Amino acid sequence: MSLDIRVILVEPMYQGNVGSVARAMKNFGYTDLVLVNPCKLEGEARAMSSHARDVLERARITSTLEEAVKGADLRIGTTGVTSLKTGEHIRLPLYTPRELKEKFKGYSGTIALLFGREDNGFSNDELKSFDMLITIPTSEIYPIMNLSHAVAVVLYELSDLEGGNNPLADGFDLQLLYEHLEKLLEEIDYRPHKRDKTFLMLRRILGRAGLTPREVQTLRGVIRGIERKMGYPLKESGGQEPKISESMERFI
Repeated sequence: MSLDIRVILVEPMYQGNVGSVARAMKNFGYTDLVLVNPCKLEGEARAMSSHARDVLERARITSTLEEAVKGADLRIGTTGVTSLKTGEHIRLPLYTPRELKEKFKGYSGTIALLFGREDNGFSNDELKSFDMLITIPTSEIYPIMNLSHAVAVVLYELSDLEGGNNPLADGFDLQLLYEHLEKLLEEIDYRPHKRDKTFLMLRRILGRAGLTPREVQTLRGVIRGIERKMGYPLKESGGQEPKISESMERFI
C-alpha cells in the first residue's frame, strides 16, 4: 500500500512559481498538484515547468480550499512564521519535514501538503483547519522562502518515504470526530473563553497521532457513550438518529 502526497498551492500569485513547483514535483516523483484560485497560467508557467509541463497541465483547479483537500486523509499546512505575535496556540506545535517523514513511515493513505500565498501565507482560520503544521528550519535573518523553493525542500525530505500497511483514518471520518469533540465541549459547558484553544489543541493532538480507522470509530464510540450517560439525544446535524455500523457498535 502507498502513502500518496498531494501538493496544494493556495492562491499562488506568480505563474513562474507555479511552473517551478510542477518542475520540483517531477524532480522528486510527485504528480498530484491542486491549485486554489491561481493566477493566470500562461507562457511563463509552461516555460518554468520545463519538462514537467505534464504535471502543470494535469493540475486540478478549485475555487475553495475545502474542494482541494477533498479525499485527503490528513491536512498538513506549511508556515514560515512562528512569532508569538501571530498566535502561538494557532501555529504550534511545529514539525520539520524530516520529522514528518519519520512520523508517517509505514502508513498508507493520502496526505495533503498545503502551501500558502506568497505575500501573506495562510490566515489564522486556515491554519486552525489543518491537522498538523510543518516549517523549514531557516536563518532568522531571512526565514521566509520562495514558494517553489519551499516545495522543493519539503518534497526532497519526503522523496523516499516508504508507505506500509498501517492505514490512515479516512479524512471525512476524522472531520466527523473533530465536530463531535467540538459539540462535546459545548455539552459539558467547557469554559467558553478557553473552548477554542482547547478544541484546537485536541485537533492537533489527534491530527499528529496518525489515527487508524478503528481508532477514530472507537473514539467516536466513547464520546457517544459519554453523551448517552449525560442524557443527551444522539442526533446528527440533520436531526436524524446516527446510523451505527456493526463494526462501530463493538466500540460503544
